[in-house]
Amino acid sequence: MQLPGRAAQMIMAPVPLDPEFVLPHDASETAHPSGVLIPLFPDEKNNLHVILTLRTNTIRHAGQISFPGGRSENNESLSETALRETEEEIGIASALIELACCISPLYLYRTDNQITPYVGFLEEEPKLSPNPAEVQEVFTTPLDQLIHDESKKREQWDLSHASFHVPFWNIHRVPLWGATAMMMSELLELYKEFREL
Repeated sequence: MQLPGRAAQMIMAPVPLDPEFVLPHDASETAHPSGVLIPLFPDEKNNLHVILTLRTNTIRHAGQISFPGGRSENNESLSETALRETEEEIGIASALIELACCISPLYLYRTDNQITPYVGFLEEEPKLSPNPAEVQEVFTTPLDQLIHDESKKREQWDLSHASFHVPFWNIHRVPLWGATAMMMSELLELYKEFREL
């Protein structure tokens, strides 16, 4: 199956108000390789839910909703990074996760990170143990809620470096936006295709 790729990511990408402000999408030569996990589990009705974290205010991307993950270390593969970080951040052992695939990488120019997201399935809702040094809160949401437009919003935000029209999901007291929303957008396009099979 061909991935929806950048077109799907861009559905939830912030758009600069200044048309001359162009966000780079291609990774730099110095980009840090990073891996994140999109953890999915079924409920009793076999509806898929995704696990998300709210980062603490003391780490990179502070106070934002994210998938568990981080930068690659010690020559590990990016899938190993995603699994290691998931266990460190929210306490899910790698043995409980069945990796399905990776979806399209996403470059974050402000932190010079090239993120590769991996989709991982769990047989049931896991016991979650957030690491307080990195995770302020961990929560779940059904994919079906994200598909419906009722939870999708768009606002003008004045960020530190420019002003943007920002699409986001209003599913938490903190908006789900930015890189995590862009990766989620591609996942949802694949989920829609799966539901139509």
